[in-house]
Amino acid sequence: MFADYITPKKEAGQGLPIWIKDLLMHRASTSDKTSREERRRLEEVGRIRDRLTRAKLTLTAIDKAYDLPTGTAGNAVHEPHLAGERAIAAALKMRPEHLWRTRYHADGQRITPQPAENYRHTRRQPSQEAA
Repeated sequence: MFADYITPKKEAGQGLPIWIKDLLMHRASTSDKTSREERRRLEEVGRIRDRLTRAKLTLTAIDKAYDLPTGTAGNAVHEPHLAGERAIAAALKMRPEHLWRTRYHADGQRITPQPAENYRHTRRQPSQEAA
């Protein structure tokens, strides 16, 4: 019974002894898993892109139809941009709060200011040299 932990036996085809694997199994995870907020944001982006594909709409066509600068709708899918969000929602004949649940309160009011998780890249801190 205790002999398994004294001798470093290896499982078939595995590089670590069993007792080390037992220790690692209960250790805090340090993997590169995406956070819950990031996963939720990516699912939201996927849902919106799916709706656009089903409606046979492109983000470039939305930019042109709603007189937006090139790339605005594409950026709005990933990061908060009020005009882009409204244009995409109008093209899909939906309300923006139904598309971006992470950017709006349940009553339809837009969250202000937007949380940092809603941006692809975190905002840079102002450098000391600029001050």
